[in-house]
Amino acid sequence: MRRIVLFGYRGTGKTAIGTVLARRLGVPFLDTDALIEQQSGRTIPEIFRKDDEERFRTLEREAIAGLPARDIVIGTGGGVVMDPKNMEHLRAQSTCVLLTAEIATIRRRLARAPRPPLTSLPADQEIAEVIARRRHNYAAAADFCVDTSRTTNEEAAGRILGLLEHGTIPAPVREAAAKWFAATPLPAPEREQLQSLLTGPGHDPRTRFLGVAGWPCGHSRSPLLFNRLFEKYQLDCHYTRFEDPSISAIMETARSIDAKGLSVTIPFKQDVMACLDEIDDAARQIGAINTVVFAYGEAYGCNTDWLGIKKPLAGHKGARAVLLGAGGVAAAAAYALMDLGMEVTILNRTPEKARALAERSGCRWGAWDDFDRTNPDLVVNATPVGMQPDTKSPLRDDQLKKEMTVFDLVYTPPVTPLITAARKAGCATIIGTEVFIHQAREQFRLFFGIDVPDTVIREILA
Repeated sequence: MRRIVLFGYRGTGKTAIGTVLARRLGVPFLDTDALIEQQSGRTIPEIFRKDDEERFRTLEREAIAGLPARDIVIGTGGGVVMDPKNMEHLRAQSTCVLLTAEIATIRRRLARAPRPPLTSLPADQEIAEVIARRRHNYAAAADFCVDTSRTTNEEAAGRILGLLEHGTIPAPVREAAAKWFAATPLPAPEREQLQSLLTGPGHDPRTRFLGVAGWPCGHSRSPLLFNRLFEKYQLDCHYTRFEDPSISAIMETARSIDAKGLSVTIPFKQDVMACLDEIDDAARQIGAINTVVFAYGEAYGCNTDWLGIKKPLAGHKGARAVLLGAGGVAAAAAYALMDLGMEVTILNRTPEKARALAERSGCRWGAWDDFDRTNPDLVVNATPVGMQPDTKSPLRDDQLKKEMTVFDLVYTPPVTPLITAARKAGCATIIGTEVFIHQAREQFRLFFGIDVPDTVIREILA
């Protein structure tokens, strides 16, 4: 048995249900709030009253870091999910269950055991606002979700036991998914491993699946990276390739196996938006999705590409930038460049596409041949030109000046023909691997609530 960790807003039943669950499993139960009180010699209300929430969170972090790794059921405080270090400790070698409940149910339960308010709002409004603020952190914390609104503690514990024993994927669905993956271009070793995890003898029903969605996506380094991270952080997960010409078929399969999340690549970053239940503000403005998180029975889409592009350019605020391309990646790049206060001109071989993206992003635009008149400080290539097996550069060698910084968003190969030519011309260069590192770091946080140092990702990719 792995550790069982219960997450959720206060009043969802973590302590009461956790006590029943531990008894039925024959293992100890630990409540992190009770542990904090024991270690500090003060009640939670006293800590809030005499110190503040920041002091409480420090004590909470220390208590969680010291939790045993043995078989145990752990009930957590409602806000633990907001701290990536807490998530790193709690998710290791654990099955994590998110408890939810309706606002009216939570209010009634809290009235029986009052705790310090978290805001100055009326009770129902406070509950709704805090849950909304933590919603995506709760999603990242959850391997399974259980609604406790209309259950007894025994019934809720029984549901959790059922999930631990059987998971959420019925046997016929596992078989159907295995056949679907068998018909995709998965390399034989990956296919055999996935088949074993889905339908093999002794497969673990608690294993969660994630993957990269694209057509093609055999070039993606995400499976290597994420599966190595799962080993490092001791997560019972497997990352594969959802490679199919239909994003609808990919999403249908992902939902059927209760996937934890998807990294979305070409050509689906825009098409996938029609398949989602919710889209975050940045992704909606960009008009492209590269990350899908499944939780609460819904699919939530967001965009981490723009953050991956912004981070390496932090020292270039206010620069004159030329953005090559007008597709989904270019939209994320435009969003990042504008967020850094740059003067941006978008160029595309189809000027109408450049104009459409520029008008949406608040940039200038032009035809591809206008490059020589732009005199940029920064050039960002957001076209696929140069991606393996392509051996071309989107620009001529004579267009590259040593005063420029050249950023190629293509990362396979890491050193593209454009980067090679830019270095030969004396330009400063940023390779596309930097985007991959920073956007993947943000994806992992969205999937699991854990903040992976970029040095760890670099070591794996090296």
